[in-house]
Amino acid sequence: MRLIIVRHGDPDYENDCLTELGHYQAELVAKRLMDEGIQEIYSSPQGRAKETAEHFAALSGLGPIKILDFMHEIRYGWEGALYQAGNPWLEAKNLISKGADLQTPDWRKYPCYDGNTATIDADKVAAGTDEWLKTLGYEREGLYYRCKTEDDRKRTFALFCHGGSMTSFLSRVFNIPFPHLCMVLGFIQCTSITVLRFDRTPGELYMPFLEVAADASHLHVKTADIEQKAPIK
Repeated sequence: MRLIIVRHGDPDYENDCLTELGHYQAELVAKRLMDEGIQEIYSSPQGRAKETAEHFAALSGLGPIKILDFMHEIRYGWEGALYQAGNPWLEAKNLISKGADLQTPDWRKYPCYDGNTATIDADKVAAGTDEWLKTLGYEREGLYYRCKTEDDRKRTFALFCHGGSMTSFLSRVFNIPFPHLCMVLGFIQCTSITVLRFDRTPGELYMPFLEVAADASHLHVKTADIEQKAPIK
């Protein structure tokens, strides 16, 4: 199985939708995905992810878009003071400046992550990840996934979501501590593509192979073309 994970296009966070530029980016990534042999489309329940997915659904004729509630974007900060502090990427950078170990399994005990809604939500994504992959025929055993399908047919799915929930998802499947992966991936560019390949041999215990990581080469078009399609204000 191949799983293609796509971050949404340029967002209007206040209205949870795409900007004009975001729609153009979604058109570009939709065209790029047409040669991937995608069979099913999944999306976060949030508007900016669904609108990005809709561009590909319209172009490919695939549907319906299946909603995965657990891939809702993660929050950060503490209850009663959300988004005022505790950005997981900035906190990871701050820990590095102090020489802290981002790979420790006890990373949740760092004050900047202890009780942080980013930690709570990242753990919810991790749990949802295993539940969803099980429905696709990959059951978690310890650190890895066993292929439970009865055949080895090729399957390719697309998942449209968010930078934070994507990082949480990848943290789980690759067993990489969340703050460490925040620094490895950085701030993921809009409509960037990450591709995982799962062994499709029935009964095999396996860890996914990373084919592509946060690639946004489809956005490398002439500035004049972008301005003509979607002026940046």
